[in-house]
Amino acid sequence: MKQITLTILTVFMLTSCEFISNTFTYKDKTKEFVDNLLKEDYNKCIDLMAMDHEMAKNTNVDTLKMGLANFRQVVIKNWGTDLNYTFVNAEKKLSTNAEENTPPNTTRVQIQFSNNKNFGVLKVLFDDKSKKILNINTLDVNEPIPSMILFWLFGVIAICIPIFNIYVIRQIKRSDLKKKWLKYIAVIFLNVPAITYAAINGFSFNLLSFQILFGISFSYMGYLNSAWTFGLPLGGLYWLWKLKQKSEFTAETEPEIDNHTETIIEEEK
Repeated sequence: MKQITLTILTVFMLTSCEFISNTFTYKDKTKEFVDNLLKEDYNKCIDLMAMDHEMAKNTNVDTLKMGLANFRQVVIKNWGTDLNYTFVNAEKKLSTNAEENTPPNTTRVQIQFSNNKNFGVLKVLFDDKSKKILNINTLDVNEPIPSMILFWLFGVIAICIPIFNIYVIRQIKRSDLKKKWLKYIAVIFLNVPAITYAAINGFSFNLLSFQILFGISFSYMGYLNSAWTFGLPLGGLYWLWKLKQKSEFTAETEPEIDNHTETIIEEEK
C-alpha cells in the first residue's frame, strides 16, 4: 500500500513539475509567434504552429497566411507593435459540456499582452506533444491598464482578517471553554458576507459568499484576474465577544476579601 501511495505521489509531482515547466515554454512560444506576426514573417509563424496535428490537417497554407495577416491588423490597430507579455494561466478542462472540454493532449493558455496604456489577452491552444500552437486568438478584452495602488492597499485590509481570526483562535485555546474544536471551525469558516476588490472591476459585495480559509482569498493572474476577497469575521467576532463576557462575569463573581479579614488571617498564621 505504501509503495502504491509513493508511486502515485511521485507521478503527481513529476506531472506537476512538467506542467509548470511547460507554462514558461508556452509564454516564450506565444511571444515569439506574435513578434514574428508583427514583422509579417508568416513563414516563421507557421513553423511555430502544429501543422502535423490532426486538427490542422488539410489546412491551406495560403488561406492560413491571409488569416494571420488579418489577425496582425487587429493586434496593431488595438495595441500597436511594442508589446509586453505576462503569463496568466494554463488549463486542461474536462466538462460534461463537450464544447467546454479541452481537446485531448492539448493545453489552453492565456497570455496577457500590453502596451503602455492598454492590455489584451491572448487565448492559445497548444499541442502537448510538439509544444506548438494549434490555435490563437484574442479575448474580447481591451482595457486601460489599471492603477494597482488601491488594489494593494485593499490587500493590507484583507490580510488583517486572517490575523484577527488566528488571534481569536489563540484566545479560545487559552480559555477553559469546552469543545474548542467547534469554536475553531466557526472562526475559520464563518466569514460572511464577502467584499471583493478586483483590479479591473473595482468593489463588489456578495451576501452569501463564505471565505473559508481564515476569511480571505487572493488571485493574481494578470490584470483581468487579480482580486482580493475577504469575509466579515462573524465567527471570530462572536467568540471574542463571548470570551470577553465570560472574563467580565468571572471578575465580577470573584469573592472580595476586605482588610479586616486579611488581618484575621494573618493573626491566625
